[in-house]
Amino acid sequence: MRFMAILAVISLLVLLKETRLVQGDIATAAFYGPPYIPTQCNGNSQDQFPPNNLFASVSDALWDNGAACGRKYIVRCLSGTGDKPCKQGNIVVQVVDKCPQNPCRATLLLSRDAFNALSRSPTSKLNIEYAQV
Repeated sequence: MRFMAILAVISLLVLLKETRLVQGDIATAAFYGPPYIPTQCNGNSQDQFPPNNLFASVSDALWDNGAACGRKYIVRCLSGTGDKPCKQGNIVVQVVDKCPQNPCRATLLLSRDAFNALSRSPTSKLNIEYAQV
């Protein structure tokens, strides 16, 4: 009987390891293009952009009165328009600005490079999962 209980616990642990638990929020993402400066985070400084050009402008929901500047979010594409719009994998983007439109057309406006890293469609609006890292 004890052996069966141990086997059941081991089976449960293996199952939990294989199950992906949702840890992020669901939102939308779109892209925005240059010019990227000036920003509301660091004005005209080119040093604010990460070397890989994976950055974002955020909506009021994430802006947090400017406290969002420099935050990093892991982002994964869930769905979008067109045939197979999402690429596999996650990217990490850094917040460099507040969305210039009010209301913003998406929760995250991604740089062109960041958007292309997630999407096969250059004009699609994406449904994403994101979490602060």
